[in-house]
Amino acid sequence: MRKNLYQRESNTLAEDKLTVKKLEFNHRKNKEQDHTELLDSSAKAFNYSDCKDEYWNPEKFSLLYGTPLWDEASKTERVLLNQIYWVAYYSQIISAEIATIFYNQTASAGLYGLEDFRLVCETLDFESMQERAHIDAFKNISEQFEEEVFGERIFTYPMRPYYWETMIFQKTNMLKRFWKSIQLQSYALLSSNNAFIGCQYLTVRGLRTLNGKIVQHQLSKYFTDHEDKENAPIPSKVSYYHFMDESYHFNSSNIIGSDIIKNLAPPTAFESFIANLGIRGTLKDHSNFNISVNGIFWYEPAIYETLFKLLQSSAFNFKQADALQMLKRCFTQENQGITEAFETQQTALESYRNYLSNIEYVSKSNKLGGAMVNTSIENYLAENRRQFFEFERKKNVA
Repeated sequence: MRKNLYQRESNTLAEDKLTVKKLEFNHRKNKEQDHTELLDSSAKAFNYSDCKDEYWNPEKFSLLYGTPLWDEASKTERVLLNQIYWVAYYSQIISAEIATIFYNQTASAGLYGLEDFRLVCETLDFESMQERAHIDAFKNISEQFEEEVFGERIFTYPMRPYYWETMIFQKTNMLKRFWKSIQLQSYALLSSNNAFIGCQYLTVRGLRTLNGKIVQHQLSKYFTDHEDKENAPIPSKVSYYHFMDESYHFNSSNIIGSDIIKNLAPPTAFESFIANLGIRGTLKDHSNFNISVNGIFWYEPAIYETLFKLLQSSAFNFKQADALQMLKRCFTQENQGITEAFETQQTALESYRNYLSNIEYVSKSNKLGGAMVNTSIENYLAENRRQFFEFERKKNVA
């Protein structure tokens, strides 16, 4: 920005040399270590029969790990539960990354109206390209798995618009889904026309990425610790490549959402309200914890139907009464899986508090963790029991 000429802003991002240096370094390293080609080639090479008898993740990252289902599963069933975790987890990540691609573009539109923001926009453009490669790899592997194992979709789904509910399994209904879509589309309009809200989106993205970073680091270790990396299962390689890309994405979220935002004019009351609304929504989404897929914050009763279907599939061969009884034992009685899933959620809560603590516009309630502070094992079990009673009643009537 040339200050001798008329400008709409009194300061410029280029003057914040430390922040620009951090963003330039992160963007350069991300491009140098980009895993897009490796992801594309891995997805094309994937053949389920080549790795159908192997774990794809560390053992504890298996569907319903630590529950009666896991405890009583055969060796073959445990391998399958481990693979299903991969499919379920990354099906949720696909949903999040669909939204990320769109909001990266609206944030860029909102920020490009300011001087010297080309680097920020190019960072987000490059990351969006990477997200498309991630989605393609996840879909290729997950859909091939479900087609061969179940012959139908269980956790996967056709491509969806950004304004659908990001959480695949959520406590919602038709009216709530409609209202949520209106909110998300309105936020898109605001962020594309407002530099602060566009920049603040990266704060929300960083918050949502933070838990993913914690879990995905552990998922990536199956590949990094593998004795024969060249012949490691392709899904484990994809987990590693994805984690490496996302590490840079988290850094850019942190730089843009925490450092660059300081170069903007202080937010108005309206801008602060919208910003805190987005953060509050994220904390509400993450106020659940989940034993089905530890590390994802799904509303557990919303997954009953899917798991009921899965247990009665040819892969597990449960009879209806036995499937109901197994789900009841897993979700309504204390077990190791519940304890570990709650610990994951509490780790996320502490990380979120640290992340938000020094951001001035964030409200006190959001800094404390919003709806996440009310989460407990007691509340989890009470809700599961209440909802399972109704679920079981309907199945028995049918």
